[in-house]
This record gives sequence, C-alpha cells and structure tokens, in this order.
Amino acid sequence: MAGHNRRTFLKLSGSVLGGAFAGSTVVAAERSDRFIVKTEEEKRLSDLDIVFDLPEIGCAVVRGSESDVQQSRAVKSYAPDLEIETADPSVKSQAYEGEAVDDESYAYQWDKQDLDVPTAHQTTKGEGTRLAVIDSGVDASHPDLEVNTDLSRDFTGDSLGAGVPGGGDHGTHVAGIAAAQTAGTTGVAGTAPATDLVDYRVFSDFGGTNGAFSILLAAVVQAARDDCDVANLSLGAYPIPREGLGSFYGGMVNKAMTYANKEGTLLVISAGNEAADLQHDGNVISLPNEGAQALSVAATGPVGYGYALFAGEDLEASPESPSNYTNYGTNAVDLAAPGGDYRINDRYLAPLVDEIPAYAWDLVFNTVSTPLTDDDGNYVGSEPGYAWKAGTSMAAPNVAGAAALVKSVNPDYNANQLESALKRAADVPDGYDKTYYGSGYLNIVDAL
Repeated sequence: MAGHNRRTFLKLSGSVLGGAFAGSTVVAAERSDRFIVKTEEEKRLSDLDIVFDLPEIGCAVVRGSESDVQQSRAVKSYAPDLEIETADPSVKSQAYEGEAVDDESYAYQWDKQDLDVPTAHQTTKGEGTRLAVIDSGVDASHPDLEVNTDLSRDFTGDSLGAGVPGGGDHGTHVAGIAAAQTAGTTGVAGTAPATDLVDYRVFSDFGGTNGAFSILLAAVVQAARDDCDVANLSLGAYPIPREGLGSFYGGMVNKAMTYANKEGTLLVISAGNEAADLQHDGNVISLPNEGAQALSVAATGPVGYGYALFAGEDLEASPESPSNYTNYGTNAVDLAAPGGDYRINDRYLAPLVDEIPAYAWDLVFNTVSTPLTDDDGNYVGSEPGYAWKAGTSMAAPNVAGAAALVKSVNPDYNANQLESALKRAADVPDGYDKTYYGSGYLNIVDAL
C-alpha cells in the first residue's frame, strides 16, 4: 500500500468524514496499531491479534505493528484503520425541557403526521421484524424504547457495554424515530414500535475505539449474522477519493454491504448533510450511502411548522420540501423522508412556546438520552429525555421503520424486494424532480 498517498486521503476525507454522524465536523486519525487486512483464502491469521474476524467478506481487523502485518503470509493486502472524532452530530438541535405526554408530543411530530403513521399502524406496527441501529448507542433505560439487550453489542471496547448512550444522544434519537413505543400515556411515536430493536454501538466518548472504519464493517456483518431485517446507518464519510486508499476502503464497504444484502438485511443510510451534489462531485464518493446495495435517504422538512401549530399561519415550505442541508443527486439518492429543516433569522430565533425558538418546531422531535459522568469524567448513567434534531440522520430511520412495517406484512420479502416496495410507493412531489428524491418521497401507507 506504500504507493498510495495517505496524507492526501486523510486531508480530503477528514474535513467532513462522515458526518461520521452524517454532516458533523470530524477529524480522521490513521491508526498505527490496527489494520484492516484482506486475507488469503485457506490461510489463518494465527500470527496476528484478531479484533474482528470477518470471513464472510474475506477480511479481518487485527491489532499490532505494520511490520507484523507485512510479514504475515495470510495477509493479501491491508490498510490502516481510521478512527473518527466527531463534533456536533446533528445539523441543528434543540433540547426539550418539559415532560413529554403522548397526545401533546404527537402534535410536535409533524414527520409522523405527514407520513400518516397512525393509518399504517392499523395494518402493522412492525411485529415479527428486527431492526438494528448502528450508531452512538441506544439507551435501553429510556422509558419510550424497548431494546433487545441480549443481541445488542458494543463494538468500541470502552467497557460500558451495549444499550447505553456511550457516544452521545444521537443513536437514541435515531432509534426513537424508527421504533419509539406507542403504548401508554407518555412519550412519542416511532414508525415501527413493535420491531425488535437492536443497538450496535460504534462510537464512544469514554475511551473506546471511536467510529473506526473497521467497526462499521463489523457491525454491518453482525447485522446479517443476527438476522436483522433492516439496519439503519445514520453515519457516513464524504468526500472519499475513489482511487488509492479510497478504493481499498470503498471495496471493503461494498463487500460488507453486499453480504448483508444477500443475507436479507436492508441497509438504510443517510445521504449526508453537506448540501452536496453527489451526482456531479468529481472523483470522490460518499460512503457508505453510495456503497453497494445502500438505500440512500435524503431529507425533507417544513418551514414554519411552529407558527402553523400555535398561530394558525400557513407553512413557508411543506414537509415534503428538500431540506437546505441535504445531499442530493438523482442516481445517488434513492428516497427522501422527513429529516427536518430550519431557517436561522430573527423570526425563527424568536421563542414561540416555553422559550423554545421557532426554528425548533421544524426539526424532528423524538427520544434522546444524555450521558452522565462523575467528577473524573467516568460514565455513571444516563438522563432520558426528548429533543428536536435535524439531518439526513433523522430521515433515514423514518425509512428504516417503514421498511420494518413492509417486512412485517411481507415476511418472505428479501432486502431487494423491501427496497423495491418502498420505491414503487414513493412519488416525487409536484414542482420538484428526482434530484432530491430519487424514486420519490416516502409513502408508508401505499407501500403496505
């Protein structure tokens, strides 16, 4: 691999490598002690310390020096693992300080209203399906979430385990959009509340391996191993060069995603928040949403929902309108779904109710959970709550939840059939073209 310019790769991809949570500001660090290796068939890596063994895709993640990797006869080729440090994992967010009550909170959920989720729930709530959230951790103690902690896994090795928001509140918000419970008198609605929700945590703020490229591969493979019908990845890296090391990383992502798809796991992935034209952006690629078998989701959102809700004014933009930050591209995006939008000016910074600024109501309202620490910075628990966030990170789980509903009523569907059903039911809104929508805007009821 010495012929590749690693410095150029890191400089290019590190500027926005992901929004590891799609759209966040990140820094990518090349690991000198962990490597992703392609393995020679029928040769065992007995001379290396294996972190993740992924024979399904012909690779492994190993710990050790580069010289050890070079000397191993079982290694065909390799590249250093990349670890990602993130900041501000959503395009825009706003905390909610009050007590969420089901009826009141549903009024805030313009996304579920526009998708007519209650009508879909008359047919199914996702019974008999399994949905994985590959993210910063889903708080299993949140009263509005029911998490399969037996299958959930921590891929970061920070000793906190799974079912905790060890990488921040992003994953709990994503999980709530897909699968928040609808029974009882408190909380918010998820799209598929009866699905079997699994937490695959790949980010850590507490000393673990944070957002490494290798653990993304491992989590995707694990979703297939655990018979997940859908896996949501509200994360990504952009821009990555298509050549050199970018080709190596892209090839490994494609192998993992192709394997998952073949095993019946539909991968629903956020398109990213850079307002980039992925169709005409040169010799770079956005991963994993432009990887093999990805269902890439762009974001839409209203402008003025708070003023419509509390003052009876007309919306400035409908919930189906493309969000100002969303990535786009006719052949790079497969569907669009509610992810939230916002305007930041005097009108939208002004508070409407309970000192909440007007822009917040145009974001997506759902579950969050704040990590709590002691004086030494050690994780000691979490504080469940609710908040607004916007991003393609929020659009993807609306689609992932919809996929679980479709799978529930069509249990024999494979991953491609699930995706096809969602695409066939979608339409491009009047006045727009496929650039921001791919097949169209998510229509759950017709997909069922």
